[in-house]
Amino acid sequence: MSETITDADVRQMVAITRDYAGADDGDALPWELLHDLKSLIECDALWVAGQDTPRWAFFAAQEISEDRLDEQKLESLDAAYKRHYWASECSYPDRSGDITSVVRLSDHLSDREHHSSAMYADYDRALGVERELKVCLDAGGPQRTLRLMFVRGPASDFSDRDIAILTLLRPHLQAAYLAAERRRRGLLPLTIRQRQILQFVAAGYSNREIARQLDVRESTVAKHLENIFARLQVTSRTAAVARFRPVL
Repeated sequence: MSETITDADVRQMVAITRDYAGADDGDALPWELLHDLKSLIECDALWVAGQDTPRWAFFAAQEISEDRLDEQKLESLDAAYKRHYWASECSYPDRSGDITSVVRLSDHLSDREHHSSAMYADYDRALGVERELKVCLDAGGPQRTLRLMFVRGPASDFSDRDIAILTLLRPHLQAAYLAAERRRRGLLPLTIRQRQILQFVAAGYSNREIARQLDVRESTVAKHLENIFARLQVTSRTAAVARFRPVL
């Protein structure tokens, strides 16, 4: 596979930045978007998993592959995944706090190390995971991420070209996830200033403190909050933060 981004790649990348709202059917990411990604990054399967690690909750699951994963098989493997998670490469985003880097499995483990790991013995081998490229999106909380995993069997590894493409696309994937989350929640989009103010509210700032930070009048902050409450259909600061936190 070519290590450089071609003109055809650029055209596909531009297409992926379009609004997929019409193709949205309530999942974490539009299926049409996932199919476009899989055509751009050659892989045997593309998995999307929403993981809230502190709660061991999985809030999203999508898959594009020729051989779909058996749900009963996945359930039987859940215990192995959880048991080996913190000692495996899978936990890198949570251990490091780095959710912006696009990483290959081979960036952390050699083939020999991977094959001798407990995660491979009890989990990856059963799923045919030999090569993996991972993109993490912020899902609105500490150690809460939406993970896109491009998977290959025993073939050539993912290239620097693949990493470069997904690194460039990651902000657009994040925006697509947030837009889908807003549609699922029936939320009107907030303006940049409204989002900024709500972030300060989430951090515990008072109206006066927010006004000082933004160099505006306290009454201006109050008006923004009034508009935020109307858009989110809530009546309190706490409710506004709770309703919009996953897309802040």
